[in-house]
Amino acid sequence: MSEGRSHKTRLIDRRALLGASAAAGTAALAAPALAQDGATIEWKMVTSWPKNLPGPGVTARRIADSIGRMSGGRLRVRLFAAGELVPALGVFDAVSAGTAQMAHTASFFWQGKIPAAVYFTAIPFGLLPHEHISWIEQGGGQALWDELYAPFGLKPVMAGNTGVQMGGWYKREITGLDDLRGLKIRMPGLGGEVMRRLGATPVSLPPGELFQALQSGVLDATEFLGPWSDRAMGFHKVASSYYSPGFHEPNGTGEALFNQVALEGLPEDLRAIVLEACRAENGRSLAESDWENAGALRLLQERDGVTVLPYPDDVMTALRETSAKVLADFADKDALGRRIHDSQQAALSRLSPWSDVAMRRFMAARDGERPARRD
Repeated sequence: MSEGRSHKTRLIDRRALLGASAAAGTAALAAPALAQDGATIEWKMVTSWPKNLPGPGVTARRIADSIGRMSGGRLRVRLFAAGELVPALGVFDAVSAGTAQMAHTASFFWQGKIPAAVYFTAIPFGLLPHEHISWIEQGGGQALWDELYAPFGLKPVMAGNTGVQMGGWYKREITGLDDLRGLKIRMPGLGGEVMRRLGATPVSLPPGELFQALQSGVLDATEFLGPWSDRAMGFHKVASSYYSPGFHEPNGTGEALFNQVALEGLPEDLRAIVLEACRAENGRSLAESDWENAGALRLLQERDGVTVLPYPDDVMTALRETSAKVLADFADKDALGRRIHDSQQAALSRLSPWSDVAMRRFMAARDGERPARRD
């Protein structure tokens, strides 16, 4: 490639190459979908989760089972947990290349590859689960998500939700900003960048490696999901301070990735079944996560001796102010990223006042408090 070629030309060439590679790599995978009526189609689903992990691992299994059941066995999905076919963080490339037809994962894992992908899981102080679903389905979020992944030959959709997240597990108590300096913490997405600017050292690790890293001292702190999944991972055995709120992930949207050629090669009814199985899981998993998190939180506190703590006021203020700066800087990386950022911020501006009137005030009233006026 000559030095004189423009960045735009190189980008177009790269996208064309990716598209051609995806098409070539998946033609064989899509072919069974065109077989005669009654033929069984076999798909592979790779995931970023340990097998049957409470929360996203359970969701992935349920989606695979639902597709088989609703299709009457015409489409069977074989599930591979993290590391069984490809590494936990290799599922994006695997589905893009055609190694598997679909994946279950989370979009913030692709921040290094596609920075704006983080918006489709969560951003610091962003949308709550019901607000995020509203943005994707009603506010133009899905079209932007499709556009972002199209160069990789992928179709993304929401596929489950682990709800509002916790702030993480810390091996020592956080009493102020000084305690963040030099702290080795696993916190993916933009929350990790917020922590870095406050002096911490973010460490990127897949979910299956977190317990050992925390136990061995590779990590001083880690966040993952909520009490249900976190307790199953055993974090309470090596860290007793559990912080909230999860400022970095107010929403826990799971991501299903489909190889575009394979998906479009399905008969129309099977394609609808695949997409609806994912969509149905959004409500089911959110209800399950809220219920199980409540029970697991009680066990952590009453049986396991875990102390649930709020971030100190000065830390919370710094997190909020730094998050605003990180988002402002991040939005200027590229034109599509700016459009995604602006779209989500517009959704937040539209939905937040309604959430305040409908939810915040009700919860205050339910608890016998008088809500502050927010005119």
